[in-house]
Amino acid sequence: MLVSAAEMLKKAKAGHYAVGQFNINNLEWTKAILLTAKECKSPVILGVSEGAGKYMGGYDVVVGMVNGLLKDLDIDVPVALHLDHGSYEHCYKCMEAGFSSVMFDGSHYPIEENVAKTTELVAAAHGKGISIEAEVGSIGGEEDGVVGMGECADPKECKAIADLGVDFLAAGIGNIHGKYPENWKGLSFETLDAVQQLTGEMPLVLHGGTGIPADMIQKAINLGVAKINVNTECQLSFAAATRKYIEEGKDQQGKGFDPRKLLAPGFEAIKATVKEKMELFGSVGKA
Repeated sequence: MLVSAAEMLKKAKAGHYAVGQFNINNLEWTKAILLTAKECKSPVILGVSEGAGKYMGGYDVVVGMVNGLLKDLDIDVPVALHLDHGSYEHCYKCMEAGFSSVMFDGSHYPIEENVAKTTELVAAAHGKGISIEAEVGSIGGEEDGVVGMGECADPKECKAIADLGVDFLAAGIGNIHGKYPENWKGLSFETLDAVQQLTGEMPLVLHGGTGIPADMIQKAINLGVAKINVNTECQLSFAAATRKYIEEGKDQQGKGFDPRKLLAPGFEAIKATVKEKMELFGSVGKA
């Protein structure tokens, strides 16, 4: 059964580790992540962006697929299904469809409007036992058409949003989505520390986990980050494994064109990437 992400992240923050949010794009992705979580005995959050939800056929399809896999694969670790960077309207759609967690990205609104909308969504989510994430300070790069420069959040604004009763908070600390450019300055630990001091026990979220060096990840966890989002890295490993299979001509040998064979190397590559991240984040054996 799907669970809210609130409890798993409180435990993670108290235990100084982080739970990975791995974004899903299709059946292979979902199955690979869930099986790895089961093997590693790790809690996990399945992230779904609005674009990925649309690509997979809609939120009802996503919920049906995830619930079916939980049952048929006998997944015995805590799993949350989470809307990633959700708009106000889509938070409601996902709550109705059966998601167990949502993120409202109100970072592009004036702070007053972000506060008003977040307040309303917190009440709606908590009324259904659903956890809710909010964002302050946009995360850089592009995700489904939402472009941000990688600003650092204002710690006072973070406290204002945290005080509305959200379960966890994404604060921009110079992190970006996608591949990091050569001239990236790194994470602003000063900002993270200031946010942590004002928000207390609130689990913090690090978006754009792909490409952040391991030592920075560890330091961020020590400063209160309890959820780290990974998407691009799984996509890159899936693409590389699929490319290798085709370049080696394996799709032209026997029934190598069968999608079950064609997608198998990419599936295994996602599993390997997820396992590596779970080890780095310290969530192995924490289910």
